[in-house]
Amino acid sequence: MTLRPRAFYAPALAVASLLSLAGTAVGLPSTWTLAGMAVLLPLLALVARWSPVRSGSLAGVLGVAAVALWPVPMVWGDGSWLEVCGAAAFWAVPAFGAVGLGGHLRRQRGLMRRAVRDARRDQQLELARDLHDFVAHDVSAILVQAQAARFVAARDPGQAVRALERIETAGLSALESLDRTVHALREASGGPTDPVPGLAELPSVVERFEGGTLEADPEAVRELSREADTTAYRVAVEALTNVRRHAAGAAAVRVAVSRAEGGVELSVANSAAPRGAGGLLTGRRRGGTGLAGLRGRVEAVGGTLSAGPDPDGGWRVCAVFPTQGHPLG
Repeated sequence: MTLRPRAFYAPALAVASLLSLAGTAVGLPSTWTLAGMAVLLPLLALVARWSPVRSGSLAGVLGVAAVALWPVPMVWGDGSWLEVCGAAAFWAVPAFGAVGLGGHLRRQRGLMRRAVRDARRDQQLELARDLHDFVAHDVSAILVQAQAARFVAARDPGQAVRALERIETAGLSALESLDRTVHALREASGGPTDPVPGLAELPSVVERFEGGTLEADPEAVRELSREADTTAYRVAVEALTNVRRHAAGAAAVRVAVSRAEGGVELSVANSAAPRGAGGLLTGRRRGGTGLAGLRGRVEAVGGTLSAGPDPDGGWRVCAVFPTQGHPLG
């Protein structure tokens, strides 16, 4: 094990302090003891900055005592107790100042380390959400298509082949999502990364969704900021994933991006699933953050999110985002 120089700060301060106290006790010339202060004060700051609390506290007490007591012999004979205490208090000020400086630097380092730790945790949560938002969508599609192919393989092999083709497409998309996550990890290490997809990629997502239709106003999409654009894409993918999970038999799914009062509206609405058709994925544990996570994302970019049943028995998710330079409400 390699010992760092900072490991010797506390022992060095303790030894220097004991030598200074011994010199003060035997009456060494004041020039020697004053020169020792040039060593003790930096050591006090270094110990407060780097040393462990237990060993650093003991060495610090010795160091402060050595600095405060060195002028005592000079005023002991002719001065009063008040003058002795005043001299000690006067020299205790720079000693405590050195300790305070080192403690301040130690606190700043602790704050910086906590900030880095919090940033890493936030990045890990972001990556977890990315995996859920993007990969879960494609994996859900694979499961639905595989289950559908199993049911129709015997009576309609052609439908089964088409389902297998859709499974292949969804699998390739899932691999692309994993690649984006790997690129994000590389970015955290200083490497290049690919941009997070936005609404420009939404047509290909809806195209892979059986029964899905998309109506998007290009002008409305261009009015979104980059953050709102990527968030809207995540909302759409999550909403479509939930349709596959909870309403797999829905005959129609409508995705729309249009201008709304005060911003741009994204809506994902599905028709009611036939009775008994929505249970293909039931019983499986949900791994995502659900509507609460979506709402937090949307509100982070200044938007609003609502979700609820449609009058026709389906479900509708609606998010309204501010346009660039025009916050909502």
